[in-house]
Amino acid sequence: MRIGKYDIKHPIIQGGMGVGISWDRLAGSVSKEGALGVISAVGTGYYKSDEFSIKTKKNKPVDVLNFYSKEALSTIIKNARKICGDAPLACNILHAINDYGRVVKDACEAGINIIITGAGLPTNMPEFTKDFPDVALVPIVSSARALKLICKKWKRFNKIPDAIIVEGPKSGGHQGFTYEQCFQEEFQLENIVGPVIEEAKKWGDIPIIAAGGIWDKNDIDKFLALGCDGVQMATRFIGTHECDADMNMKKVLIDAKEEDIQLMKSPVGLPARAVMTNLQKTIEEKTAPKVACISNCVAPCNRGQEAKMVGYCIADRLGAAYQGDMDTGLFFTGTNGYKIDKIISVHELIEKLTKGE
Repeated sequence: MRIGKYDIKHPIIQGGMGVGISWDRLAGSVSKEGALGVISAVGTGYYKSDEFSIKTKKNKPVDVLNFYSKEALSTIIKNARKICGDAPLACNILHAINDYGRVVKDACEAGINIIITGAGLPTNMPEFTKDFPDVALVPIVSSARALKLICKKWKRFNKIPDAIIVEGPKSGGHQGFTYEQCFQEEFQLENIVGPVIEEAKKWGDIPIIAAGGIWDKNDIDKFLALGCDGVQMATRFIGTHECDADMNMKKVLIDAKEEDIQLMKSPVGLPARAVMTNLQKTIEEKTAPKVACISNCVAPCNRGQEAKMVGYCIADRLGAAYQGDMDTGLFFTGTNGYKIDKIISVHELIEKLTKGE
């Protein structure tokens, strides 16, 4: 798989997972094995916060500059490089975050090769990378219409996407669909990749990568046969020794049953998929931790106003999960998360995905 000027041996992208699920150990190890490791830029203020000049309050990064710490992101990228050398390395930066442009520049200055952006339409993505022409740009879309709009807007930068990730409604975390659409046949991944492939052909030779609910080699082969150039998969990488998540996060998935993984309301106005744990119970009972916006993580939340409406703060609850808090943590996962039954190495997982189980 080729993305921009970068050759990736295996047609597999490890999806970006914040807060602290895919940082230096996981992303570095995946790239070392010949797939594309992806560092999440979300919540870098939690990364060894005592070692950096990160302002915290109640163990939470204060405001945007600290929640999206430039110093921590640079260190994460540098530490991943110690593992993977000069193999291609990517960073996932959500478009909905506050300070999107600044974080993109931070990643570029730290030497990242590829930037992946979803959670909104990144119509201005090339604006922030114009001084870094070698950095490949990969938007995430959920429809051919979204791809068309991005390509139209990018014409003013004389740029087309270096690849496109098409994400269906079986992924973990936030969905690009309404609750009802997540269950409708026409919006399933196998039915939306075709129109995106056709739209991409109108703009140039753009690799198409399928994402959302992909689990094994059979799934990979299926989407390659449908005309995709590769796949992105995130949840399965949580079940690796190298995954940066706390062991309690991995234990939540190992213990989860299929029916425990459900869609829930989110402060950003879209459904999000997670393991139902004590947090969701306390949200229903209105005994969940009080919402007090400390990190100001995403623009759609309107400085905590939307969080108060749905009963929890995304930044705080993902931060709690990163710290291993099983009582108040939010544990995002794709639909197949319950299939994780043991922890294996990234090397073993890549072997399974490329050679079959």
